[in-house]
Amino acid sequence: MISKETFNCIIIGWTLFGLVIFIVLLFVSAPYGRHSRKGWGPTIPNKLGWIVMELPSLILFGYFFLFGSSDPYPVAWIFFAIWTLHYINRSLIFPFRTRTKGKKMPMIIALFAIIFNLMNGSLNGMYFSEFSREYPLEWLWDIRFILGSVVLITGLITNQISDQKLLRLRSAPSNGYKIPRGGLFRYVSCPNFLGEIIQWTGFAIMTWSPAALVFVLWTFFNLAPRALDHHKWYRKEFPEYPENRKALIPFIL
Repeated sequence: MISKETFNCIIIGWTLFGLVIFIVLLFVSAPYGRHSRKGWGPTIPNKLGWIVMELPSLILFGYFFLFGSSDPYPVAWIFFAIWTLHYINRSLIFPFRTRTKGKKMPMIIALFAIIFNLMNGSLNGMYFSEFSREYPLEWLWDIRFILGSVVLITGLITNQISDQKLLRLRSAPSNGYKIPRGGLFRYVSCPNFLGEIIQWTGFAIMTWSPAALVFVLWTFFNLAPRALDHHKWYRKEFPEYPENRKALIPFIL
């Protein structure tokens, strides 16, 4: 069993590494999707890459949670269900709902994402197995669990509605990308990213764990620069793009 002191040292190191990646991504656009460009090595089909990227988080979280040195307490199974359902959707359902036939991504992007998901899946699965004694049954009516649940559900709904709008837009006959409209798209270019950040912020609050906190920080480190890149791309490609629309956070960023 890993000591809590060692675990926390790993958490701190992983957070600092994420901060470095965040700074890099502010200056270098990740070369996949609408930002694809040559010069980043061998590529793989986009759907395959997505599945390969996301599965490690599902598998490693489940492994450490189920086969850790301690049996998880009942409340921890709620966190297990939230994580597992999310990543079943992200790795095995969502890729087949997207219209990305013929699109490819650099293998190096998939590799970086695999490392990200390996670490975050392992850290969270390990935490909820090894340290779940911190979650007695009374945790279910703790203000952190209640508030976190509300925030998580808000983020989940935001993410799902926004993703659905984008999927509908992609399924419509067109010669390329269109300006997404309606819902939170009235205020930001990437409400789907905002929803995911809110969702995992709720998860961090309801679990009150360092592993979940570092995960939401990494989510922000990855998605905030991506949202800024999308926003710049929209403005460049569409002269009529709404001027008051922000990139990620309404009225602010």
